[in-house]
Amino acid sequence: MPEVPASATPQESLRGLAVAVFETVDAHPWVGAQLSRAPWESPMLRIFERIGHQFQAMGLSDRAWFTAGSTLMSYIVGVSIQNAANGRMLDPSVDRVEFLNTVSARWKELDANEYPFTRKLAAQLPGHDDLAEFLAGIDLILKGIAASR
Repeated sequence: MPEVPASATPQESLRGLAVAVFETVDAHPWVGAQLSRAPWESPMLRIFERIGHQFQAMGLSDRAWFTAGSTLMSYIVGVSIQNAANGRMLDPSVDRVEFLNTVSARWKELDANEYPFTRKLAAQLPGHDDLAEFLAGIDLILKGIAASR
């Protein structure tokens, strides 16, 4: 787990923790499998505890801890596992941008009435950054948690 600078805000600390989990699972996919198999054991508890410390620092009421903690934990672990799996789905020789361009082209050809949302997102797919999108999701969750105080 990363060391948190004393000057870090709770949100910065949570982002740092999220990045550490994301990068660890990406580099070692078996970690994600271990985390999801035994959520009540030490590694998950350590992550959950780190999240809880930051919720306390944010002034979040203890009534909201479980829901907020479960939501944030599920997002961090779930997206990290999904990202690692996506990265290993294709042969390493396949160019990521080329693959995403192909998927994007398929999305653009979908029925406009049945898939209007997906068709609009198709143009963003090839150039997206997985970590940046992950962190944008963390920020959305943290804003929602802060608004619930």
